[in-house]
This record gives sequence, structure tokens and C-alpha cells, in this order.
Amino acid sequence: MLTPRHPRLALVASVVLFIVVLSAVVWSSAYRQALTALAERSASDLALASDRVSTQLQIFREQAVLVVEHPALQALETREGPARATALLRRIADKSGALDVFYADASGRVLAAAEGVAGPNVSDRRYFRRAMQGAMGTEPMVLPESKRRAYFFAAPDFGPDGRVRGTLVVVADIELVEQTWRGTLPPVYFTIEDGRVFISNRFELLFWRLDDDKTGLMTADGGDLPLEVKMVGEHEIWQQRWSPYLPNEALHLGIGLPAIGMRGEILVDVTPAQRIAALQTMAMAAVCLAFGTILFWLAERRRTLAKANAELEERVETRTRALSDTNLQLRREVRERKEAEAALKQAQAELVQADKLSALGQMSAGISHELNQPLMAIQQFAENGQAFLERGKSERAGENLTRIAQMSARMARIIKNLRAFARNESEPVGRVDLVQVIEAAVELTETRLRDHDVTLDWQRPEAQAVWVRGGEVRLTQVFVNLINNAVDAMMGQDERRVRIVINDGARLTVGVRDIGPGLKQPEKVFEPFYSTKAVGSSEGMGLGLSISYGLVQSFGGNIRGTNTEHGALFTVELDYWKEETAA
Repeated sequence: MLTPRHPRLALVASVVLFIVVLSAVVWSSAYRQALTALAERSASDLALASDRVSTQLQIFREQAVLVVEHPALQALETREGPARATALLRRIADKSGALDVFYADASGRVLAAAEGVAGPNVSDRRYFRRAMQGAMGTEPMVLPESKRRAYFFAAPDFGPDGRVRGTLVVVADIELVEQTWRGTLPPVYFTIEDGRVFISNRFELLFWRLDDDKTGLMTADGGDLPLEVKMVGEHEIWQQRWSPYLPNEALHLGIGLPAIGMRGEILVDVTPAQRIAALQTMAMAAVCLAFGTILFWLAERRRTLAKANAELEERVETRTRALSDTNLQLRREVRERKEAEAALKQAQAELVQADKLSALGQMSAGISHELNQPLMAIQQFAENGQAFLERGKSERAGENLTRIAQMSARMARIIKNLRAFARNESEPVGRVDLVQVIEAAVELTETRLRDHDVTLDWQRPEAQAVWVRGGEVRLTQVFVNLINNAVDAMMGQDERRVRIVINDGARLTVGVRDIGPGLKQPEKVFEPFYSTKAVGSSEGMGLGLSISYGLVQSFGGNIRGTNTEHGALFTVELDYWKEETAA
């Protein structure tokens, strides 16, 4: 039993088949028209290339005719005649670009030559025999020694008795002829009588030969080249894959050049013609398809409207049920996300605290030394003070007590910085003295800088305090990490220097610069676990800069790392503290 859908499918299939058949007809007609236009343009290109080759060779032909009557060639039988003639021929060859210019007598013996590429005797050459008959002799040739292609023009030299007494030969350099038009046209080649490709604007075609049936080419050693020839109307199309510099599908045209004894042929890529035909076909198909689509849409619209009313209530009910399920799912996801965010914040806080404890671990030996040294000094000063009191020297004893007070204050300051740095700060972002923060970071890293012979250049600003928006402990941790990283970067060199500068411009920045080897990948330094240190080393896991980046971002600031001419520069951008901002 046929359903109502089957007639519609048959109609659609009929329309599609009609469009396909019509497209094939349009494509064939458009392709033939495009090929005709392409053939006319290609015939002009081939004629232009042929005229160019013929004209350039004609220059050497006329040169041979003009030079043969030069007086210097009439005195070759004298003692100084050959030398003068040779000098003349060399000047002519240099000025004209000829490969060689020489004069041979009636026996073929070369009496004077510019270069001597033809040898001492040319009596067996075709161009010579032709010239000796009183006509212009021509012959293309590949020189056996240099393998250069040359075209010989031989002009007969008539004596007073009207007989040919010698010939002047001008040798044209084919490579010089090709230089003016190589690569400027589609692939063009010229074949000589034996079928070899003698001139071409594609180097790889040189010395290939015409195939036995004269419809293609074969390699210089006689190897077959795949070729499929088809006719599109009156146009001959070659399908081949001879070279990446030749079109795989090309229009082939040829023209005879009897004046120079060659035949010129051209291969023109038919892709533009195919593209034009395809565009015309697609345009026609698009119009037909649009018209058929409009008709089909008008027919389907009525049926769709009737069906839509029946389906609307069912869709509303299904949609309502889906929305209810989605609402429940969203509530669960919101609850899970809040729990995940709380866990993430807790993990981040623990990671920041762990990074501080890791920094304290690295500085523990130095801090112990900083505390032990004042303790020993206090003990020594106390013993000295007691001795001075026993001797009645109260003034000297007071000096020792003053020293003890100074040492105690220094120990208290160190312990205060350590306690502040080690505590888990949970206060919100507020007003922080940036100068005091950097001073605390310098004191915490002072021992490590001294132990590793690092010179610290800390330029304290003239203002007593620079108030910024941030957290004191977390901001101290950022600068401790930057100073420690700078020290680590310079461990393999003799000179070590760290410079800290506050730039209080429109945007407050702090620069921490070292003179180490610089950053290998500046764009990755703030990624977690990125480190240039050895895997498994005790110097960290590549989290310090990542944690510092997160801390500065939490203050509304930014941190970036760049390379300078000597070392790396980390720039921390912070916001000035403003009362209206706090409000």
C-alpha cells in the first residue's frame, strides 16, 4: 500500500534527475566554448613564442650575412690576416652574445674563429655543405664536449669569379635565446627534424623525443611516458603526469616553423576552462534547484501547518516534562559546583601555604645562621659586661648591654618576619605598604643571597610608604618566590645580581630583574608544574610562579615575565589603594 510520502519522493527524484541531465548538457556546452576561447588565446601565445624565437635567431642569421663581406676576411691569405680576422670575430661574438663566429675555406678548414667550438674542420657538417651550394646553411646541434645547444648559420662567401670560396658561420647560443622568455608562458617546446626537444621554457623537457606516433613525447633515453589523448570537439586534450611543472590535463596546439626548421608546440592547462564551465553549470543548477525548492516548499507548507497543530500539544507536554527534569539536573549541578568551588578554594589555600613552607624550608639553614649569630654575640657581650662590672667599668658594661639590646631587636625582627610569612593569611584584600612588603621579602632571602654571593640592588623609593591593594603575607610570598627564582637562574655563573625597582607611575609596577640566561619559554613560565630544573630535584615542582600568578590576580593585578638583553625581568602590576575603592 502506497503512503502519501511516495508520490512526493517520486516528484523529488524526477526534479533531481532533470537538473542532473540539464547540468551535464550545460557543462559540456560551456566547456567547449571555454576551450575555444582558450585555444584562440593559446594559439596567440604559441605564435608569439615562435616569433620571438625566430626573431632572436634571425639576428644571428643577418649577422652572418653582414659580416661575411668584411674586408678583414678577404685578407686571410696574408701573413697577418688570420690574427686580424680572429680579433674581429671575437669582438663580434662578445658584442652579439654569439657562442662562436668562425670562417672556413672551401675545403672546410677553419681559418679564423672566436672560440673554436666547431673544431679545425667542418667539411662534414650539413650547414657547411649547404653554404657551399650558395645558400644559407642552418643546422641545430648539441656540442659534443660542452653539451650546449647551438644553432649554426653559415653564409656563403662569393669570390670575384662568382664561386663560393668560403663560409662565415655564426653560432647562436640557445640558452641565451631562452633567457628572455623562459617561464613567462605556458609550457612551450620546439622540436627539430630528428624529433628532439631543442628549445623550451621548461628545462625538464629538453632532449625529450617525439613518440613514434608523433602524438606525445618520450624521455631522452627512449623511456615511454604515459599519455591519454582525447578530443573535445575539435580540440585535442592531453592527459599526462610527466612533471609537476606541467599541467596534468592540457590543451595541445602545434605550429610549423619552416624558416628555422622546427615545430613549436604548447600545452595549456584546461583547469580555467573547466572552472568556467563548472561555474556556469552550478549557476544554472542553483536557479533550477531554487525554483524547484520554492514549488516544493509551497506544497509542503500546507501539509506542515496541518500537522504542526496536532503535534504542538504533544511537544508542549514533552517539553514541559523535559524542562522539569532539566531544572532538577541544574539544581544538582549547582550544588555540586558550589561544593567543587569550596574544595578548590581550600586546595588553593593549602597549596599557597605549602609553597610558603617550601620556601621556608629552603631558607631554614640561613635563618638558623641568622639567629645563631646574634645569640652567640649576646652571650659574648653578656660575659664581657659582667667582667666590666666586676672591674668597676660600668660605662663599658653599658655599651655591651646596648649591643645586647640591638641584637635582641634584630632577632625579634627576624622572628616577626618568619611568623608573619608562615601564618596562613585569611584576611580579605586591604591596604598594604608595598615598601614594607619588599623589605620583609629581602630580609627573608638575605641569608640565601649572601651565601650564594648575590648582589641585591634594591632601590627604595623616597616616599616612606607606597600603599597598594593586596594581602601583606601573600604579597610577601610573591616577592620571595621571584627573588628565589632569580637566584636559582644564576647559579651556574660567576656574577650574580638581582635588582628590584618600584615604578610609581599611572600604573604601579615592581620589576625584579636578574642577569641570568633568561626565560626559554616566557609564555609558559606561569603554567603549573612548568620548570627548567632537573626532574625529581629538590628545588621545587614548578608551582612557585603559578602560585604567584594566582595571588597577584586575586589582588586585581597582573604579573608577566620577559627577556631583556641580560637576563629575565618579572613585572608585577598592582593597584594603588584608594579609599573610594575600599568603600
